[in-house]
Amino acid sequence: MHSINDREKYLLRAIHAFERKLIVISPGFEILAVNDQGLKHFKDESRGNFAIETRKRYCYEQFRDNSSPCEHCPVIESLQTGRPNFLGNHDWDRKKMACIFSYPLLSEGKVDAVVVVDFDLPVQVWLEERMSQSSTFLHNLLLSSVDGVVAADMSGKLIVFNNSVSEILGYCKEEALESLHVSDIYVKENEARDVMLRLRSENYGGIGKLKSHHIDLKGKDSEPVPVRLNASIVYKDDREVATIGYFRDLRETLQMERELEKTQLQLLQSEKMASLGKLSAGVAHQLNNPLGGIILFTKLIMEENELPENVTEDLHRVLRDAERCRDTVKELLEFSRQTRQFMQPCDINQVIERTLFLLESQPIFHNIEIKKHLAEGLSLVDADVQQLNHLLMNLILNAVDAMKVEGTLESDGILTVRTSLPALGEPIYFSDEDDDTKAMEYPCCCMPSHGDRVCIEISDSGTGIPEDVLPHIFDHFFTTKEEGKGTGLGLSMVYGIVENHGGNIIARSRPGKGTTFIVSLPLAKISEEGEQSEK
Repeated sequence: MHSINDREKYLLRAIHAFERKLIVISPGFEILAVNDQGLKHFKDESRGNFAIETRKRYCYEQFRDNSSPCEHCPVIESLQTGRPNFLGNHDWDRKKMACIFSYPLLSEGKVDAVVVVDFDLPVQVWLEERMSQSSTFLHNLLLSSVDGVVAADMSGKLIVFNNSVSEILGYCKEEALESLHVSDIYVKENEARDVMLRLRSENYGGIGKLKSHHIDLKGKDSEPVPVRLNASIVYKDDREVATIGYFRDLRETLQMERELEKTQLQLLQSEKMASLGKLSAGVAHQLNNPLGGIILFTKLIMEENELPENVTEDLHRVLRDAERCRDTVKELLEFSRQTRQFMQPCDINQVIERTLFLLESQPIFHNIEIKKHLAEGLSLVDADVQQLNHLLMNLILNAVDAMKVEGTLESDGILTVRTSLPALGEPIYFSDEDDDTKAMEYPCCCMPSHGDRVCIEISDSGTGIPEDVLPHIFDHFFTTKEEGKGTGLGLSMVYGIVENHGGNIIARSRPGKGTTFIVSLPLAKISEEGEQSEK
């Protein structure tokens, strides 16, 4: 077993055999001891026994040829803190470094000296370490971005798939990086190629850039996700090495735009109905007075004079027509009077009769056969009568328009209007189904069970709705009519009214045989007071 003196000798031999500078420095930067490797770097290339030299030597003189301590000396921080220090934590020229690690020697909590070690790491290793730290920081920055970030190499292999795009598309990061190709996240088959063509063009933000490009991405559930894409090509020595894209999910934005558009349409409709109400009031005032006079004096003539039978019949005809005009003016005034929504229990059959009364005498109905199958004893529905009038008028006029004779302005066909209170388990439509029936259901909200609703069916014998058009008929501004003949707002307004009433609407079309719209409305919940509600 070796003695303490033997162990100290071995330690000294190991220190001198160490092929890196190892120096012990006083708090005043005086060199107290140095190993053999350190002596090789002295300016005078001393080879003598350093311990017996009497001239003071300072580290900054011997290793940096300075007249004072170095600007970024690790010894200074060790002296101040009493803790080891690493010069690599700072940014400066590594080629000029003399000391890298410093370790304080403490005695009763005070620094007696500092051991300095120069491992003389290669500059490249240090730079790689710094680059690795920067790369990690940048990678974490991309992963935590609020926008979706996807990067791919030129073969299409994904190399970055951040947390936000995982939330947008439903893939976990590991799954995407292992199994997805960049083309897999696009809905359209050639969308990835089209994006690259745009990136290489000068027309979309400059070569290598693509700004504010709206596309659909394909989620894990295959549902399209609308996004706004900003992308760029990553170059290395003027060579394309990767692409990176930043995606902003537009679903919430588009939903807000739809809500705003819907509100604007409702405002437009309210303003239009307010204008119609004013016009109707003026027309009613102008017509009611002469109509009242015609009715009054016709009755007086009939009561005060003995007239031939044929004259009396003619006067009765005048009286009936005048009263019909008066009733029409009254209905028109009632139809357009309200601009706010008043919910109250109402008889749907009466609403249908009123709407048909206003329409069936119009010239476009002359060749239309109207079949009414209105169920008796229907329960009341909680609805706004004015809005139901708008709904029915739009559906009926659309049905008549679908039965126009080609090349003329006239319509010819059968218009069928039905009402019913389906029992539990009964279908919500009444016409016979054909094998070629195409149906689209547009649930506006959760409907009550069968038996708690009234159903209205409006059918025509027209040309039907093409299968590719059927899913879009309730979209705002969607129309198949010629420019200037349709706004695309009628059926969207119908959908909005059904939605406001908590109902459902279904469109069924038989190509070449006609179209059926089925509206289901919940029954009224009448309070004890029977009061109407205003919205």
